[in-house]
Parts: sequence; structure tokens; C-alpha cells
Amino acid sequence: MLIVLISSLSVGFIHTLLGPDHYVPFIVLAKSRNWKILKTIIITILCGIGHVLSATVLGMVAISIGLGLNKLNFIESFRGEIAAWLLIGFGFAYFVWGLRHAIRNKKHSHVHFHIDGTVHLHDHGHLNEHSHVHSTSNFKELTPWVLFIIFVLGPCEPLIPLIMYPAVQTSMLNTMWVTLSFSVATLFTMLFMVLTMVYGTKRLGKFALFERYGNAMSGIVICGCGLAVKFFGV
Repeated sequence: MLIVLISSLSVGFIHTLLGPDHYVPFIVLAKSRNWKILKTIIITILCGIGHVLSATVLGMVAISIGLGLNKLNFIESFRGEIAAWLLIGFGFAYFVWGLRHAIRNKKHSHVHFHIDGTVHLHDHGHLNEHSHVHSTSNFKELTPWVLFIIFVLGPCEPLIPLIMYPAVQTSMLNTMWVTLSFSVATLFTMLFMVLTMVYGTKRLGKFALFERYGNAMSGIVICGCGLAVKFFGV
């Protein structure tokens, strides 16, 4: 049992670390949307809990009804296909929205003439003004929910065949412990990678190009994660 517990911790850590789709979306969105650290932590943890909890529930139901590993692997593969395509679609949609937002928010100059004869240029972008802010708020508010749905549908490939099935041969209590250890390792690794990279990017400072095209770039990265999952099995 001790070996299984250590294995579940190790597999949870390695599986999450080698799967950039577990943390890269949170990193790029936190940077482009200027999320506060607390908001980043909450969204990451909630998505991680949904990710491992959905796989746990599926595994427990499958084991209780005697579903074979072949059928269960088919279900997990199907869930993975859906999650990958959703990640690709979300990334592409976010890229289009970010590009449109950047184009509409292109700064331009107005000449100001003063009574004393002085003249100066004033730069601004219309999307930062109050009358234009509301057009983008709905999409921004939906982003965490879309991520949550994608992570709920995303399978934890090693959890059921490598962790839950061996543990259930002894007792349900052991199954609970190994599932909990795998979940804790997964959540800890997700949070560690997200916070490390978010703090790292903050220390790099701000870049004018990213300030304008950050959302579009984030969409490309998220779409790339989905493509890596779909076609390279990352």
C-alpha cells in the first residue's frame, strides 16, 4: 500500500508536469487578463478539482458496475477527444477576439489647440473609454467557466487504470487514499507551475507588443496546447 501511495503521488506529479495543458492556459490568461494572484489561484484550484473529481466519479462508477478497462479506456479516450477539440476551439476563438480587440483599440492621435497658442498631441484608444467597455465584459466573464468545463471533460489518463484499479483490489479505504494522494499531487503541481510562471513573467516587466496583442497571443498558445494534446498525445 505504501508503494501504491508513493506511486500515486509520483504519477500525479509527473503526469501534470508533462502535460502543459494543465497549467499553460492559466498562465497566459492570468498575464493577458491581469488576474490578481488570488483569482488565479481560485480558478486554477477549481478547474483542477473538477478535472480529478470527474475522473474519480467515472472510475468509481465503472468499478462498481464491473466495467472492463477496455470500455473504460474508450470512454476516457472519447472524453479526451472532446476536451482537446474544446481547447483548440476556445484558443482559436480567444485569438480572434483578442486580435479584434487589439485592432479596435489601436491608439491614435488628436491635435489639441489651447487658447495660449500651445499645441500638443493626445494619444488614446477608444476601447478603454467607458462607453466601449461593456462590449467585451461578457466574453471575459465566460472565460473561467469555459476553462472549468474543458477541465471537467479532460481525462486523468493514469488515475483509473494505474491507481484506482490496483487499490480497489484491497479495500475502498485504500482506493480513497490513493485517489486523494493523486489528486493532491495534481493540484499542487498545477498551482506550483502556474504561480511560478506568473511571478516569473511579472518580473520580466511589461512589453508594448504583449500589452496590445496579449489576448491574441494567449489564444494562440491555448490553441497550441489543444493541438499538442490532440495530435501528439501530450
